[in-house]
Amino acid sequence: MQQFNLIDYINRQIGFSEKAFGHGVRTLGLCKHIRKELLEIEAAPHDLSEWIDVMILAIDGAWRAGYTPEQIAVALELKLNINKSREWPKGKEDEPIEHVRERAQIMGVVE
Repeated sequence: MQQFNLIDYINRQIGFSEKAFGHGVRTLGLCKHIRKELLEIEAAPHDLSEWIDVMILAIDGAWRAGYTPEQIAVALELKLNINKSREWPKGKEDEPIEHVRERAQIMGVVE
């Protein structure tokens, strides 16, 4: 099996998306679609295709907001590294788990 290339994938997705849905930012429509997909995930949490739908829509939103495939790939890796460096509390299974914020962050200085 050939190794997956995220940047190549995003370029192919952009080509499909522009042809199928046209140009434009489409932020509101994409957000509405993501909300719909989240309900489908709640109804069928083990359906991988529903999780993938959200990923595709998020990538679509990022490039439509002006980011290149390379910027999206770098941001994805950067965010993982940021999250790995954070402290994460134990959480309840059905509640969001957010990283522990430092005192300066709690006081509103920076996130």
